[in-house]
Amino acid sequence: MSIDPTVNVSGVSQLFQLLRDGVPRTRAELAKSTGLARSTIAARVDELMRMGLITPIAETVSTGGRPPSQFKLNPSARLVLAADIGASHATLAVTDLAGGIIAEHSEPLDVSLGPVPVLTWMVDNAITMLSDLGRSTGDLAAIGMGVPGPVEHSTGQPVNPPIMPGWDRFDVPGWVQQHLNVPVLVDNDVNIMALGERHAAYPGVEHLMFVKVATGIGAGVISGGSLQRGAQGIAGDIGHVQVARGAGVPCHCGNKGCLEALASGPAIARALRAQGVAAESGNDVVDLVKRGNIDAIQAVRQAGRDIGEVLTTCVSLVNPSVIAIGGSMARVGEHLIAGVREVVYTRSIPLATEHLSIVQSAAGGNAAVLGASMLAIEHALSPETLSSLVSA
Repeated sequence: MSIDPTVNVSGVSQLFQLLRDGVPRTRAELAKSTGLARSTIAARVDELMRMGLITPIAETVSTGGRPPSQFKLNPSARLVLAADIGASHATLAVTDLAGGIIAEHSEPLDVSLGPVPVLTWMVDNAITMLSDLGRSTGDLAAIGMGVPGPVEHSTGQPVNPPIMPGWDRFDVPGWVQQHLNVPVLVDNDVNIMALGERHAAYPGVEHLMFVKVATGIGAGVISGGSLQRGAQGIAGDIGHVQVARGAGVPCHCGNKGCLEALASGPAIARALRAQGVAAESGNDVVDLVKRGNIDAIQAVRQAGRDIGEVLTTCVSLVNPSVIAIGGSMARVGEHLIAGVREVVYTRSIPLATEHLSIVQSAAGGNAAVLGASMLAIEHALSPETLSSLVSA
């Protein structure tokens, strides 16, 4: 369906941006908010209704005469595909335009297989999921993806990803679009987790950090309401910041003393093995903590302190109001976060921590797919791409 050429596309798009928050509004309220004439608002509302992007809802209370109709975003107008490609797993979700998950599928998948096998898995499963919902690829507005490595945001290409052999400078969006002809947005997994956490639990928070503690350690930084990627797409790469306790400890990046070499899941497991405790992986550490193993609890608490040492600097630089801790190691619960709080609250200046919450991720395992969905939705419903969405 295409836009009526007699209607101002830019004006329709601007009006739609007001209604994207899901708050119902009448034509009169829209006219008051925009300063536009009622006739102009009526024409643009009619156009958005024709597109299916907004929908009328139950009549509001009237003070006399005909009750005024309210309008809001129609989340089911189009669908979004969200993909979380991890080091050893992958999760796909189909969501609506409000980020609501309609269908989800997850299974083990080794990213080191290379881009073509992994992306083929994604495309094939996406088509199957849509078919099971009675929908088709033509219902997709956009695709959002997260991958476990640095990404050049402008192209969507992974750049020197250490655990993704064969992916360096691979044209992920271009390959996917050969099979699913919609916009494809790709970002680092921690960045999309930050977006997902904010959407799920802190939609009004302008300054937030999401810290993923798993096989590696990284952070997604939202400042001023916008995701901060940095000049080369590696903003938030705190895992390779040196910490005092790590002097001489080698890291896979080639340096010594990195936070990741001390406080990641494998690093904690290695420290426990040195003490004679059987722990081969981060999952083993989580199991030991849940069984009340004192050595494991103390090791996790120390890892939290090490992470807190780096985050203390981040608090001074970024001044977030929320630091959410996620990733597979966050399953140890408060023991890790307690170590982080112990250092951050002690070493940061009081003004920086007066309203700072350091919490476990509220989105949990859904943070990545929610964030990938929001990445795609923000692109698909932006003023710049709305007309392309409608004519697709």
